[in-house]
Amino acid sequence: MASSLEGWQIGRSDDAGDWMPWGSRGDARARVLASADGYTVVLVEAEAGYRGDPHEHGYAEFLYLVSGTLRSQGVDMGPGDAYAAAAGSTHDEFEAVSAASYISIFKL
Repeated sequence: MASSLEGWQIGRSDDAGDWMPWGSRGDARARVLASADGYTVVLVEAEAGYRGDPHEHGYAEFLYLVSGTLRSQGVDMGPGDAYAAAAGSTHDEFEAVSAASYISIFKL
């Protein structure tokens, strides 16, 4: 069987879109790596002290921490840690304790 890329978008970091502001405070940036079926994969670089705005997840959200330290929902996370947040869950606390890079997968 021959491989097919139909329905696939393989993102390469060197071909990714431009960096865009992430969050409301200007201390993080993101770029889209790939998307499919309404889900988006982004690479985020956050400065120490970055805080995410509180929100409710309309859909599941996934995060993988590449480098740095994050605190999410009162839990400190280090490189290699990840979370999955179910649709309907609230995100009340999210902070970059140190400069951090992470992959986030979400649907708006």
